[in-house]
Amino acid sequence: MGMYCDQCQESVKGTGCIARGVCGKNEVTAKLQDTLVYILEGLALCAEAAGKSIDDNVGRLIGEGLFVTVTNTNFDDDAITEKIRETIALRDQLKTTLASVPDHDCVSWNGSTKEEFVGKAERSGIEALSTHEDLRSLKSLILYGLKGLAAYTDHAAVLGYTDDAIHQFYVTALAALAKDLDADSLLGLTMETGNIAVKAMALLDKANTETYGNPEITKVNIGVGNRPGILISGHDLKDMEELLKQTEGTDVDVYTHCEMLPAHYYPAFKKYSHFVGNYGSSWWAQDKEFESFNGPILMTTNCIVPVKESYRGRLFTTGNAGYEGVRHIPAPKDGSSKDFSEMIKLAGTCKPPVEIETGEIIGGFAHNQVIALADKVVDAVQSGAIKRFVVMAGCDGRHNSRKYYTDVAGQLPKDTVILTAGCAKYRYNKLQLGDIGGIPRVLDAGQCNDSYSLAVIAMKLKEVFGLDDINDLPISYDIAWYEQKAVAVLLALLALGVKGIRLGPTLPEFLTPNIAAALVEKFDIKPIDTAESDISAMMAGA
Repeated sequence: MGMYCDQCQESVKGTGCIARGVCGKNEVTAKLQDTLVYILEGLALCAEAAGKSIDDNVGRLIGEGLFVTVTNTNFDDDAITEKIRETIALRDQLKTTLASVPDHDCVSWNGSTKEEFVGKAERSGIEALSTHEDLRSLKSLILYGLKGLAAYTDHAAVLGYTDDAIHQFYVTALAALAKDLDADSLLGLTMETGNIAVKAMALLDKANTETYGNPEITKVNIGVGNRPGILISGHDLKDMEELLKQTEGTDVDVYTHCEMLPAHYYPAFKKYSHFVGNYGSSWWAQDKEFESFNGPILMTTNCIVPVKESYRGRLFTTGNAGYEGVRHIPAPKDGSSKDFSEMIKLAGTCKPPVEIETGEIIGGFAHNQVIALADKVVDAVQSGAIKRFVVMAGCDGRHNSRKYYTDVAGQLPKDTVILTAGCAKYRYNKLQLGDIGGIPRVLDAGQCNDSYSLAVIAMKLKEVFGLDDINDLPISYDIAWYEQKAVAVLLALLALGVKGIRLGPTLPEFLTPNIAAALVEKFDIKPIDTAESDISAMMAGA
């Protein structure tokens, strides 16, 4: 077996990638990522044994290390190897404070080369976290949720917002993955991962809104201008801000792609006249859309697909993103702004983007904006104009089975409203679904991390309607998952007490039948069926 990875929804035949990842990850990269997780466990054991709170620097390093291993984030073996070295150095610092070293193979092992790290992964069988399949399944669920919440926490940290409780949970959870715990202990830790995911998304929401203002209802252009442009994809709003500042006054326009679309909703970015619009659609279509864009592309976080030669010379990565052979723009160690001058200079030599569509899409319905419309929404519900809300948040993906979400959106009765966040919206956000008394039938709250807004909206509606249980609201959940951030969102919803979630296109393959059955029994999680049957059930409140 060259590798094993089952952390995304599209792994080969739904049984895990064993030769090469569908994401493009090869076995060397996969083993380096496994090694990084394993070394992070050793760091966590040492930190736990030291018995003292970790500082922001340690918390940031753990979060970054986990983020690097999220699907489609980093394919640069040298960058991952350097992250392993940094983690080992920090672990060894902590070891010097311990009277005894915790019982974990990696805490007494050092390596120096990429080849040694890969060999370590092969010898230790890192992917086999437990010999018992159900325990292994629970540990996978915790680990993947942990990776997702680390991504959200990292975005907040870039803006200067951190939380000691989240950093300490990294230590608790990662150390637990290295121990022989029973199922009850792991189930409790799974639920706590959901609680911490809520805390992480709330932290990021605070970071974004206090820095850039509360999202506003906004119409976003999906056509193009006649000047050269730079396309920015991913999730990091700090990169968005710095790029807009550095391109202001030039003859270069800036466009968003995929999950960066919600940047248009923030008041702080509206002042830039060269912030033209959104280009293209979901992450998996980037090989065609990056080709036709003509100008430089900046990948700020995950969602990179195998790079085509036609645009390799125009692609740049930054932050935790990386791709072998692609130029990387680092953050200066002194905390100053990143230097995007190379991209801007290159943009001036490129043709304007090829127009692939025209028109507008509307968004900006985060919790502050929707709560401002609460009276209008409540009146619509009480009058019967709105019969049901359907939360269709989450991830998009390549598979044709995701047409299900387009079909559901298109076939839902006209007295329903879709609440969405994440790139799953690209399956239906350009459909002409109309409005209900001026309320659009698709309310886009923003990026995948803005799923927190949907929870806040639900809690507010529960309060307004005087209900005791969030599950008594006329809301159904039809969630699409792809990678680990969606796992964190799912665990967060479960922690908030949401039941009856439909999950698709398939249930996570890392869930054994026993663990899947336990989640179904406790939370009434359902696999999706046909669009027609699911619509009928949701409208009946099931």
